[in-house]
Amino acid sequence: MNISVELTFSPLQNDFEEHIINFIKKLRSSGLTILENPLSTQVYGSYDDVMAVLQKEIKLAFELMDKGLLYMKIVKSDRSTYEPHF
Repeated sequence: MNISVELTFSPLQNDFEEHIINFIKKLRSSGLTILENPLSTQVYGSYDDVMAVLQKEIKLAFELMDKGLLYMKIVKSDRSTYEPHF
């Protein structure tokens, strides 16, 4: 089963950029399909692969910061090739 996950990672501290950049670099090196925009990062792949990577990388990111938020939306399908038709 393939999934699409949208993540918005928001460290609540002054050095937030460093934490976001490190988190995205870890996701990029995972081998999964990653798309980014200024507001969020999307991760695409099989449920088991995506969730294994996210479980590991979210835990590490949280351990490396004092306070933060992570918003996550999961869709049961691979939406990586979505293009609007309007």
